[in-house]
Amino acid sequence: MNREYHRWYSHRLGRDMELLVFGHAGAKVLVFPTRDGRFWEYEKLGLVGSLRMKIEAGHLQLYCVDSVDHETFYCFWRHPADRLRRHAQFEDYILNEVMPLMAMKNHHPCIISHGCSLGAFHAANIAFRHPHLFRKLVAFSGRYDLTMTVESFGDLLNGHYDELVYFNTPSHFLPNLSCDQRLEHLRRMDIVFVVGDQDPFLDNTKSLSTLLWNKGVWNALNIWHGRAHRGSAWRAMAPLYV
Repeated sequence: MNREYHRWYSHRLGRDMELLVFGHAGAKVLVFPTRDGRFWEYEKLGLVGSLRMKIEAGHLQLYCVDSVDHETFYCFWRHPADRLRRHAQFEDYILNEVMPLMAMKNHHPCIISHGCSLGAFHAANIAFRHPHLFRKLVAFSGRYDLTMTVESFGDLLNGHYDELVYFNTPSHFLPNLSCDQRLEHLRRMDIVFVVGDQDPFLDNTKSLSTLLWNKGVWNALNIWHGRAHRGSAWRAMAPLYV
């Protein structure tokens, strides 16, 4: 299996950023790690291995990016508005540095946005904000509203609310989305949610699925038995849905 390590200085983020590429051809998969996860996490959790057959056959090429969550949503010593501005810089890095690399290395027209846990939030958020760039979303065990409190998971923004919060919360901005062009791009996207029936974010995922259906946006909601918010479940999910 082709495996590449890339590192460069990002002027948008003001520091070095790293990523791993797996595979040589096929649909390009933009992979976001879990909370505070690193670019090597997807491989360490065994998810690259679970997709080995598809990768080696040239069906998929993975781009596993690094996280800056400890500088954004989980940087609790910073004001929430500053955290959101840092997140906007991270999105800028993905759109204008990582995705051009993907386009240069692989001309396949399909880009899949994918992640687990908080990575699922990142994958869904960027795909819903820029639906013209993606053909598919695969989100495992995601939380799509960082302002809500569920079990031990609190409001990550401490009650702060502004435009950046709104436009980075799919559960908030999608109900009011009325742009025909953006809705048409969403309706062309293959959207797959997977969550356990005992996962903390089950209700949030079901609500988001319903919200999309109300907008005429097709999506598949796959509910697994038990608490599926863990690596062993994600390893089983990946070959089925990615």
